[in-house]
Amino acid sequence: MSVHSKLQVLYEDNHLIAINKTAGSLSQADSTGDDILADAVKAYIKDKYNKPGEVFLGIVHRLDRPVSGVILFARTSKALERINAAFQERKVAKVYWAIVTQRPPAEEGELRHYLTRVTGKNITKAYNKRQPDSQEAVLQYTLLKSIGQQHLLEVRPLTGRQHQIRVQLAKIDCPIKDDLKYGASEAAPDKSIYLHARSITLPHPTLRKNISITAPTPKDQIWALFK
Repeated sequence: MSVHSKLQVLYEDNHLIAINKTAGSLSQADSTGDDILADAVKAYIKDKYNKPGEVFLGIVHRLDRPVSGVILFARTSKALERINAAFQERKVAKVYWAIVTQRPPAEEGELRHYLTRVTGKNITKAYNKRQPDSQEAVLQYTLLKSIGQQHLLEVRPLTGRQHQIRVQLAKIDCPIKDDLKYGASEAAPDKSIYLHARSITLPHPTLRKNISITAPTPKDQIWALFK
């Protein structure tokens, strides 16, 4: 089985490629030294198009290791430059789905916190008031459906901070299911969490129009409840 045989390609053209990332895979290198998704995507492009030499692939954004969903890469340096500019100009809209085990205080709302990273640990803390060296984090959420103790939220982050959705939902006592790091009561055996990057909408780097890419949810019993 080839290194890229399990890739689920959601969108592909000469400038962009989008993958439905599985929970547990690395979007970029970390201290574990485990294989990263970008290398599998490079191998896929090299094999499909019989490309000689090194394949260019620009990492546009990242998803935390336990998170699934749509992740976008640039296939040219021009596309990378233009997509980075679109992110900086806040022309990129991302939508996440999260399953939480506590119903939020309101069916929809906007959360605004100030986040700080804990030195030496891969963890973020959220505060209601600005702290030294903190970054403002803003997201909007909507409760889509409740089934028993499982609640499906649609989350639209307006800023892009480390672990933002995870820590902000935990701050309002709605930790994401199986996210032990941020307050869940237990972890999944595979260390995945119920946070899924559902879609991304952005200006295409050359077509002069917006494109939207949507990722199907993982195939398991909990996600299947909300089909």
